[in-house]
Amino acid sequence: MTKYKVGIISLGCDKNRIDTEIILGTLSSKYEITNNPNVADIIIVNTCGFIEKSKQESIDTILEMAEYKEKHNCKILVATGCLTQRYGKELLELMPEIDIILGVNDYNVLLKSIDEFISTGKKIINCNENNLIINEGSRILTTDKESAYIRIAEGCDNFCTYCIIPKIRGKYRSRKIESVLEEAKLLASNGVKEIILVAQDTTRYGIDLYGKKMLSSLLKELSLIEGIQWIRVLYCYPEEITEDLIDEIASNNKVCNYLDIPIQHISNNILKKMGRKTTKESILKTIEYLRKRIPDITLRTSLIVGFPGETKEDFEELEDFLNVYKLDNVGVFCYSQEEGTPAAIMKDQIEEETKSVREKELMKIQQKISKYMNADKVGRVLDTLIESENDKYYIGRTQHMAPEIDGLVYIIKNDDILQKGDIVPVSITESLEYDLIGVVKHEFS
Repeated sequence: MTKYKVGIISLGCDKNRIDTEIILGTLSSKYEITNNPNVADIIIVNTCGFIEKSKQESIDTILEMAEYKEKHNCKILVATGCLTQRYGKELLELMPEIDIILGVNDYNVLLKSIDEFISTGKKIINCNENNLIINEGSRILTTDKESAYIRIAEGCDNFCTYCIIPKIRGKYRSRKIESVLEEAKLLASNGVKEIILVAQDTTRYGIDLYGKKMLSSLLKELSLIEGIQWIRVLYCYPEEITEDLIDEIASNNKVCNYLDIPIQHISNNILKKMGRKTTKESILKTIEYLRKRIPDITLRTSLIVGFPGETKEDFEELEDFLNVYKLDNVGVFCYSQEEGTPAAIMKDQIEEETKSVREKELMKIQQKISKYMNADKVGRVLDTLIESENDKYYIGRTQHMAPEIDGLVYIIKNDDILQKGDIVPVSITESLEYDLIGVVKHEFS
């Protein structure tokens, strides 16, 4: 019997990407994996359901893939991920094109569900609300093999008033250190040079298992793994950053001098409404201290504009913050009124047009800051991880650039022969708004 071919589309964040890679690892034991939807017998859409824009993208993608049931080989359409966890029953009613619906922690029954549907033809829904497992297992990487994400914890206990994640992903739960190390060793043995640690809040890692924060200890253990060159940490809540963590970043050559600290706002008025467990004063103190202890550190954050009750003064405070503190990388998002969250029923909801104007204003400010920060790198020599090439350039990233969300380094091709995965010193000769241009620095050049 010919193997069914299965393809998957992954939407949303890097945590979702890891789930997709685990799904692919599970399916590869029984099915042939394809990235061509025209020939796929089974198509899986791993959805995002975090904000309105991502929900709409997920719905549009499901409908687009449903057309392959009519025009091509697809016999089974599976939807999984955050959107299905959140709206499973409604989706089954509203989108009859879907054959199987699974929640975010139900991938262990995926093979069984497919077999059952093939046997009976009956639609299946399995969105376990009380499932507290962490998705782990063999993965097929969807990133370039030089870099890979590792999830160190699942769920969230912060309950920010704008966020639905705790209801979708459940309570915060850390993976055991041994499990994370085992996965990192396997990735390293397959040629991965950079591992990127993710969770809803990486700074709280271990507190549920070990009674204390263990991120610094985990970084120390990971750095001992042969083959791992860079260790990057994302999503560090500023109020949870410890002295131990700062010490480890400052002293460990393998840990990138890079932190993603999602502050969301700087106005104490809005921070309080958001349910954030910090203040403007604390955030500023943390940024100043990080820069003092680790002068070369790159700081990235995400900001929300148009939160209910955000006044003109609150927004101007955010503008002033960006202009004065000049963070290296900033993502700006318009507030999304998500049902089931406390913020959705707050008074003084902001008009969409105002949100959009404020988003654009912040991004204009950040564009100038990024250009300024990049110009300061001209003349420096920065180790760069090669990821791809074209006719004119090798293309890579420095330790100060996270994949997909930050800039790139374009290395002019001379007589150098570089391979994907090489880490080489690059002399920066030119800067753009988000990217850098340079040449390989030779020892005697």
